[in-house]
Amino acid sequence: MKSIFRLDEYKVLLYRILLAYIFYFIARVLFYAYNSEIVEVDSISEFLKISYHGLAFDTTAILYINGLFIVLSVLPFFINTKPKYQKVLFYLYFFSNLLFFSFNFVDFIYYKYNFSRLTLAAWDILKHEESKGGMLFRFLITYWHVFLLYIAVSALWVFLYQKVKVKHNLVEHSKVKYTLKSIFGFLIISTLCIGGIRGDFKKSTRPINLVDANQHVKKAQQADLVLNSPFTFLRTLGIKSFKRPEFNIPQAIVDSNFQPIKFYKSNSPSTPNIVLIITESMGREYIGAFNKNANIKDYVSYTPFLDSLATESLIFTNAYANGYKSIHGMSSIISGIPSFKEAFTSSPYAKQKIESLVSCLKSKGYDTSFFHGAPNGSMGFLGYGNILGFDHYYGMTEYGNDKDFDGSWGIWDEPFMQFMNQTISKKKAPFFSTIFTVTSHEPYVIPEKFKNKIPKGTNPMHQPVGYTDYAFKKFFESAKKQPWFENTIFIITADHCNLVNYSEEYTDKVTNRLAVPILFYSPKYKLKGENNDLAQHIDIFPTVMDMIGYDKPFRSWGRSLLDKKQQIQPFVINHNSGLYNFVRGNYICAFDGKVAVGFYDKNDKKQLHNLIGKRNKEMNDMEIACKAFIQDYFNRIIDKKLTAK
Repeated sequence: MKSIFRLDEYKVLLYRILLAYIFYFIARVLFYAYNSEIVEVDSISEFLKISYHGLAFDTTAILYINGLFIVLSVLPFFINTKPKYQKVLFYLYFFSNLLFFSFNFVDFIYYKYNFSRLTLAAWDILKHEESKGGMLFRFLITYWHVFLLYIAVSALWVFLYQKVKVKHNLVEHSKVKYTLKSIFGFLIISTLCIGGIRGDFKKSTRPINLVDANQHVKKAQQADLVLNSPFTFLRTLGIKSFKRPEFNIPQAIVDSNFQPIKFYKSNSPSTPNIVLIITESMGREYIGAFNKNANIKDYVSYTPFLDSLATESLIFTNAYANGYKSIHGMSSIISGIPSFKEAFTSSPYAKQKIESLVSCLKSKGYDTSFFHGAPNGSMGFLGYGNILGFDHYYGMTEYGNDKDFDGSWGIWDEPFMQFMNQTISKKKAPFFSTIFTVTSHEPYVIPEKFKNKIPKGTNPMHQPVGYTDYAFKKFFESAKKQPWFENTIFIITADHCNLVNYSEEYTDKVTNRLAVPILFYSPKYKLKGENNDLAQHIDIFPTVMDMIGYDKPFRSWGRSLLDKKQQIQPFVINHNSGLYNFVRGNYICAFDGKVAVGFYDKNDKKQLHNLIGKRNKEMNDMEIACKAFIQDYFNRIIDKKLTAK
């Protein structure tokens, strides 16, 4: 006779949910094993403490994912224990659980590039790609060990699930009593689930989110070990991060810190050609000229040409990206608009009039063009380029020779940069041309004929970096032969970083996880020297406006890197793991969107010593400045005031 309270069923349900906890713990262990150089843990006890705090985030994810499974397991359908019904529950359980569980395994690899758990923002990268299946296949081949590990762990999960089964017994009691008491059980279980999804059972609390993980750790990067990837993905579904903050910072403070409407008068108007090169994944680490004073033991450079060019250029050795993704780089560099929780380009506010290098230079008679060797539309560049108003877009279609396709992302850098040189050499000056390269990127391959000519280095990224450096060399050799070359300003930077070899400088030092080069070269303007002030992507737009003596007001949150008077104090702002990072003066401010939750000395590279208990005037001013930036950023975007008018 079956118990009217269905206790056996409830016990089996509990066992099945507990299995999910066990495998989330296994995923956390594996995540740490793959990323131990980035997420430092000092002892087993510290790892267990982190895992304990992670239970709240695991609970939310597990209950979200298993909500329907739980409901179907406990509602009184009178067939719950029948084998066919249990088979339906089996497939529902593993379809939903293994799908989301796989996100953890993606982060075993993806985290090294993103320094953040998977969120909905990852879709920004994929949704514009034509060959999503091909990308997935390549990922499975390249990281076969992760795929096999996922299969093995999943198989173990299935095996353990099947070890405990619901016994099928006929109900001999009144269906009315059975139903009423089942509903009572359902209400209790539902209450527990709601509390688990929210993070606790306090009626006044908001549901836990990504930021909450930071309160449980000593080191900022450990917050990603507290979290799990299904949680971070699910918590960002439907979240609108573009909303007005409630700071009420006076406009005078915004203006004094950032001067969002700028008007430079130090240089006479001129119309040099502008060539902007955004190099895929070319972090500052790889370029010797940017590491001369870093005191890195046994350092090796993989960019002989860029090192040579840097001696004739103005370089910024303390520069940073404002985001972790390629599309973040495009909006930050060209239009001076950083991305924080989600890409500005993916927000509902991207389609508006935007002041940028494109619009300002077009107003001065420039021909504007964007080059990207990938399939047209890849990465969302074509769409955003159209919003900015580029006159021309040159992609894989315009290149017209698929024999030079690298098999993954696009045309190899060297021939595509030659195509760019040939194309702009036919244009009437002045012109503004941007190229976004593709080769220096996963899956870390170069043309067959160069494999024995370019050093492999000590990690997979080094040879592609060497190849792209060679592509730069050949491009400049060809460009020098063109009449437009002498009257051109070249700007070279990177969208973000990639694999790290010198972890002490570029992983342990948290701010350097976004360290990129910024280089200005011009045969005519004689830009030369090394500048160690803080610099960032959003500074490139106003710097160009200052250089050419742009004679109109324009909107920009960055600063001119040529402003010797430093009317705006050098600063850097970006966002990661639920926190804004605002760097200025002597400190790094960690800001959760409402208040500062940490201050670190700029030399505290691992951000181990939170000085928030020893606040001083500089720290207080930094928090106000951070609020001022965020307030003006969101207000201007939402109010559609991304121009000076």
